[in-house]
Amino acid sequence: MKEVKSDVVIIGAGPAGAVAGALLAKKGWRVSIVEREEFPRFSIGESLLAQCMESLEKADMLEAVKSAGFQFKNGAAFEWDGARTAFDFREKFTPGCGTAFQVPRAKFDKILADEAERQGVKVYYRHSIVSADISENDVKLIVEHKGENLAFHARFVLDASGFGRVLPRLLDLNRPSEFPLRESVFTHVEDNIVDSNFDRDKILITVHPSERDIWYWLIPFTDGRASIGVVGEKEKIAVWGEEPEQVLKGAIASAPALEKTLCNAKFDTNIQRIRGYSSDVTKLAGPGFALLGNAGEFLDPVFSSGVTIAMKSSELATECLHRQLSGETVDWDKEFVEPLKLGVEVFKTYVKAWYDGRFQDVIFYQTDQKEIKSMICSILAGYAWDKKNPFVAAAERRLNTLVEICTAG
Repeated sequence: MKEVKSDVVIIGAGPAGAVAGALLAKKGWRVSIVEREEFPRFSIGESLLAQCMESLEKADMLEAVKSAGFQFKNGAAFEWDGARTAFDFREKFTPGCGTAFQVPRAKFDKILADEAERQGVKVYYRHSIVSADISENDVKLIVEHKGENLAFHARFVLDASGFGRVLPRLLDLNRPSEFPLRESVFTHVEDNIVDSNFDRDKILITVHPSERDIWYWLIPFTDGRASIGVVGEKEKIAVWGEEPEQVLKGAIASAPALEKTLCNAKFDTNIQRIRGYSSDVTKLAGPGFALLGNAGEFLDPVFSSGVTIAMKSSELATECLHRQLSGETVDWDKEFVEPLKLGVEVFKTYVKAWYDGRFQDVIFYQTDQKEIKSMICSILAGYAWDKKNPFVAAAERRLNTLVEICTAG
């Protein structure tokens, strides 16, 4: 059996895997990435947050992304039953980048993977994990490629397999998410938008007029196309039909403002669905492994936090791993899991509050308190690890106080 040896093997060449690989290669470690698909390949999750730009810069990938011609993004717009509001990420409370991009993921992910290879990472496409034998400082993955098995040997493995969740499945780490079963139905369209109220520099989040836990995204690209999707509990969105096309078109027809915006749209791409996407695990790290991004916990697409959490987990994990491979003792719970969970729990607070309506009340509340709006804006821009922001440091308490003000006013 052919053997491949490296210091670190990463499962998955998406944003988490590519960024982690580049960061480790910059430190001088030999890195192999095992990827099941051939790139470019379709992936959902096209709207980046400003926090991502800092991760890309650390991985020396930002210039490649900037030069790719992606749609500029400076914030998020929200619409509900005639009410409209917007947040400009450049007006956030937290220092740092205030803009991002809307990216067709097939092209974006390929750019990151190519940049990782340029920096010395070896990417093995069309390689699928068959089994994993993992212990401290000794990892062996059996990988299938074109009908033959290969053995990948390393001192550590990072799982960046996203919804593939390779190690949680092989190591029996999966546990039910605390979020209810929701589904997303989505596609790409030739949008032909002429609506003067629509700002292509922002993602548009539309709330269903009467069912406030059903919402839609509209993410424009530079080529006159856009990503459109609806999210809700399975039983609720089933009222529009059984097939994905029935659900998506029926959902759009029930939201008058969104239907008007998309009145000239050409649905020319297969409509897809994902059910039960929220996930969790019993642990994010153990002897010889750590889980990055969606391979660990995925919350919900509502604030486009998935890629941000993925890249942040890559930063934290590679810092720990570099020290461990250099001979230092690393407490992965204190130095990786707890710092990562800080931001994840903040996002989780606002996701829950979105679906129960509290955070929607805050977002649509018209206030002259610019400082408070800038703090909320920081959350929406992805800066969920900034403990100087009161809406991070005491998320639930601050949010509830603000909700009381909004509902009383």
